[in-house]
Amino acid sequence: MTRYHALREVPAAAGFGKNDVLFLCGELFGRGYANGIVEEARAKGMTIIGSTVGRRDSDGTLRPLNADELAAAEELLGAKIINIPLEAGFDMEPGKDGVTPVDRLKGVKPDDWASVSLPADEIEFSRKAGAARFQENLGQVVAQLQGMIPAGARVLCVHTMAGGIPRARVFMPLLNKIFKGQGDRFVSSEAFWKSDLGKLCDVSFNEVTADTFGYLIDATASLREKFTVSYAAYGYHGCEVLINGAYTWQSYTPYLQGWAKIRLEDVALAAWEKGVKATVFNCPEIQTNSSALFLGVENSLYPLLSSLQQEGEQETAKECAKLLKEGETIEKVLAKANEYLSNPLVTATRDLATWPQHNSREQQDYMLASSAELLAMNENQKDIVCAVLSRAVFEGVGKLMINASYAPKAPLYWLNHDVIAKCLAKKG
Repeated sequence: MTRYHALREVPAAAGFGKNDVLFLCGELFGRGYANGIVEEARAKGMTIIGSTVGRRDSDGTLRPLNADELAAAEELLGAKIINIPLEAGFDMEPGKDGVTPVDRLKGVKPDDWASVSLPADEIEFSRKAGAARFQENLGQVVAQLQGMIPAGARVLCVHTMAGGIPRARVFMPLLNKIFKGQGDRFVSSEAFWKSDLGKLCDVSFNEVTADTFGYLIDATASLREKFTVSYAAYGYHGCEVLINGAYTWQSYTPYLQGWAKIRLEDVALAAWEKGVKATVFNCPEIQTNSSALFLGVENSLYPLLSSLQQEGEQETAKECAKLLKEGETIEKVLAKANEYLSNPLVTATRDLATWPQHNSREQQDYMLASSAELLAMNENQKDIVCAVLSRAVFEGVGKLMINASYAPKAPLYWLNHDVIAKCLAKKG
């Protein structure tokens, strides 16, 4: 696959400083990847400006944050937020007939997913309405943003929007079966993806995860006339980790957002062809609140410990060792993770060129059982090794992204465990 481009060496420290601006397109919720780059920007003295997705009233009306919500959001970000709703997607936009995609699915039971029929023309009408609303509001956000940027500033626009699961009640119990179902509770991701509900998710994922990056690039054309502007977005397209002592590309399966992540890459490639410095950074698997649906995704996080040790960084392993049950060791954790990652059930569909792959019952049963075994090695399920490793990845990715975005050299980078470990080993 010709687009594969791993960042192998840690870039030089970025020259961003106190006159420069980081604009976050997407609201910060809890701890996630965006925290890493925000903290790096703050350490460099950059002005951080945030945005919000807004909130929905009980009648479904989209609105800006109220005073209390705005204060809480700005406290979490530690920066000013432009209070114009940038909710992406279209699940609550009426069709020509006045019915929203969410309302079309009222009363549908999770077990009836395969028989649902949705009118494609009405869904497309809702999609266009959602896109138009987002673009109009984004234009207003950019108008405010422009007035907040000092003369001569460099501007880094960071796109954090992802996901797009429609807010109909049918989805979460169904998706729990697709991603976490075992035995009789297993649901084929391929069968779901071919259904009308799967097709709705496909369109929604594309709109939220990928197309919003294109809208951001288009809406900020006026900024590029006045300032030096670069763009960064968070992708996922598998990750190289140490398996049997060698860096090997692997991926979580089934990653149904994968097609939208490829579309996100396409946006960056198209922008780069036009001279716009837009880069998608494909990041490693982590464990966060938003990734909880994808149980087992964290199985490939453990080998980061080996990568860090290879680079001479020992503190993370020491911190993780303290979290294990008596009798468990880092070596046992790594051996179990390596056993999982080298098992034929996992390697059978490991193919970058045909990514993303769908699940199978046997593969998913094994993935979830391995996940449970690894998590059980922690003394306290609320204080786990994966949380420490996820924080390390946030930090490494934040440093790599901000430094690679100062003088961007490519539209796509894979940030694998090797360069994450090199980056973290350099600190201090």
